[in-house]
Amino acid sequence: MAKGRRKNSLYPVISEELSALMRTGWADTERHDLQPDEQAPYAAGRRAALSARFPGERLVIPSGNLKVRSNDDGYPFRPYSGYVHMTGDRARDGALVLEPRADGGHDAYCFQLPRDSRDNDEFWTGPTAELWMGRRRSLAEAERVLGLPCRDIRTSAADLAAAPGATRIVRGVDPSLEAAVSSDEERDAELEEALSELRLVKDDWEIAELRKAVDSTVRGFTDVIGELSRAVASSERWIEGTFFRRARLEGNAVGYGSICAAGEHATIMHWTENDGPVRPGDLLLLDAGVETHTLYTADVTRTLPIDGTFTPLQREVYDAVYEAQEAGMAAVKPGAAYRDFHEASQRHLADRLVEWGFIEGPAERAYELGLQRRFTMAGTGHMLGLDVHDCAQARNEAYVGGVLEPGMVLTVEPGLYFQPDDLTVPEEWRGIGVRIEDDLVVTDGGHENLSAGLPRSADEVEAWMARFAG
Repeated sequence: MAKGRRKNSLYPVISEELSALMRTGWADTERHDLQPDEQAPYAAGRRAALSARFPGERLVIPSGNLKVRSNDDGYPFRPYSGYVHMTGDRARDGALVLEPRADGGHDAYCFQLPRDSRDNDEFWTGPTAELWMGRRRSLAEAERVLGLPCRDIRTSAADLAAAPGATRIVRGVDPSLEAAVSSDEERDAELEEALSELRLVKDDWEIAELRKAVDSTVRGFTDVIGELSRAVASSERWIEGTFFRRARLEGNAVGYGSICAAGEHATIMHWTENDGPVRPGDLLLLDAGVETHTLYTADVTRTLPIDGTFTPLQREVYDAVYEAQEAGMAAVKPGAAYRDFHEASQRHLADRLVEWGFIEGPAERAYELGLQRRFTMAGTGHMLGLDVHDCAQARNEAYVGGVLEPGMVLTVEPGLYFQPDDLTVPEEWRGIGVRIEDDLVVTDGGHENLSAGLPRSADEVEAWMARFAG
């Protein structure tokens, strides 16, 4: 009997003979040599910490699903970061469940999309067909790698709908699972807050991954320096492609859309079009980070003179930002308020802006009124980890209102941006944008700059470019 297929298929039916042919002659490819992922014991510890926050409640943390880009083409999949942190898994169509026990603890298991059966046509015709999309892990393989019992995700909605007791689920990740459980939006938000807050302090394994991400990013920036002359003959896209090549070679991808902003584009905080000209005499603001295969990302910015030498005015602006970053980095230490590094940097920039006559002083008053924000625009940094803006759902008192602890990883990234149409500054200042960003881990004695392998001062940047520029 013929079987129907999607509209406009060149093969609208499958003959019984073809179906029978496709089901036979396949080798057994089950892998029995898999070892637990090196992250598995760390993930188990994170689950224990989450369990302690919600005794007696079922917790559901989905990984997410593919999203359609166009017709049968999907966007590259990236799982929900809270799921990755709690499992070490990067598969789509999965979910972690913490099932409450009578003693107040939890038993953890994962829903996973298993391998397709070769006893029917799903492995070559279904919506997740392995023959089209690549081999998945079997449930047994996933259990060995993750150190967790694994169940078929295709039964998850029914299983969770029938489960008794209170359930919390992370919303906005998997609509089908969200519809299957009865939960309260406010209580669900508390679960997402907890997942964010448990990422505030990184364990040793996470810091090692971030170190890998930064080291690859340093090499990516050096690649860009070596190809600047080709970018001048092309556009910002050459810079974007050069860095992306390194990110794909050594990691999963870029951790966010690279900002390859030449000339006046450097005044746009999140410029990702990257289609403008690269001209000698202008500055290039490059904000980019490699994401590791385990999905931890770097986030580094350097502002470079495209022809290798700062003009006197460019150097004046650059030095002001460099000094502000130095002040901010000096404030990163255990026991300091999170806001201290931001305030140190912003106060320095307010001083300079008053000195230049661009905002009305005295500097302390200008800072208290936030007048410097016309030219600094953003905060001076953020947490870093699985997300480039990590821990974003944490409570205010645990994050920006909190205190720095050893193991926290954050960026320090002051900047000055003089818009091309800003009539409050002299014409020669307009279109100059400078940001310097580094990734710091808080240590027992202060901090370590993970991205110290990239030059920061104006003299060091010029010497670096002279050495590597092509």
